[in-house]
Amino acid sequence: MTRILVVDDEPQIVRALSINLRARKYEVDTAPDGVSALRAATRVRPDLVILDLGLPDMEGNDVIRGLRGWTTVPIIVVSGRSGNQEKVSALDAGADDYITKPFSIDELLARIRAVTRRVQPADDAPVIATIGDHTIDLAARSITGGDAEVHLSPTEWQLLDHLLRHPDKLLGRTALLKEVWGPQYATETNYLRQYMARLRRKLETDPARPRHLLTEPGMGYRFRP
Repeated sequence: MTRILVVDDEPQIVRALSINLRARKYEVDTAPDGVSALRAATRVRPDLVILDLGLPDMEGNDVIRGLRGWTTVPIIVVSGRSGNQEKVSALDAGADDYITKPFSIDELLARIRAVTRRVQPADDAPVIATIGDHTIDLAARSITGGDAEVHLSPTEWQLLDHLLRHPDKLLGRTALLKEVWGPQYATETNYLRQYMARLRRKLETDPARPRHLLTEPGMGYRFRP
C-alpha cells in the first residue's frame, strides 16, 4: 500500500485530503509544519509527500531541500502561490510536480498516480521509449521507425536523454539548462525553447500538438510516455 505524507497547516485541507486518500486505499500520515514533516519522513519513510509551501515555521522549499538531502521520494507541491517564480523555485529545489490551490481531488489523484508509477532508472540502465512513430534506444543512441532517418546532434541527444530517463516528471527549466548546458547557462531559457522545438519536429507525429514532449508554461518540460 502506498504511504503518503500530507504536510499542511490548514486542518480542513488535511482532513479532506486524508479522507479522500484513505478512501482510495492510501495510507496517510500528516504533519502541520516543516520540522514535523522532516521528522515524520525519517520515521515513516513515505512513498510520496504532498507539501504546502506556506508553513508556519519554515518555507516549503527548505523542507524540499531537507528531504532531498537523503531521499528521492516524489514530492507534489500543493500551494496557493500561483506565480511562475514560486513554481520554478519549488521545482528547482527538488519538487516533482506543482498544483495550485484550489484544485480538484481528481487532478491530485492523477498526479499521484503519475509520480508513483514513475520508476527512475539508473543513469546507465537501458532505456527504450516511443515518441510518435519512432523508437528511441538511449544506450545505442539509435532511432528507428518513421518515414525518414532521424539524426540528432549531441546536445539534442543529451536533452532527450534527460527527459526520457525521468518519464512523467516535470523538469524545471533551470535544472535542465544546468544539466545539459552547464551552470553558466541557467537563465538561457531560449536554448530550451529552440531545442525542444527541434526535437518535436524530428520526433513528434504532429509537432504543433505534441503528445510526448510537453511544455508546462512558466515551469519546465515533461516527457509523457
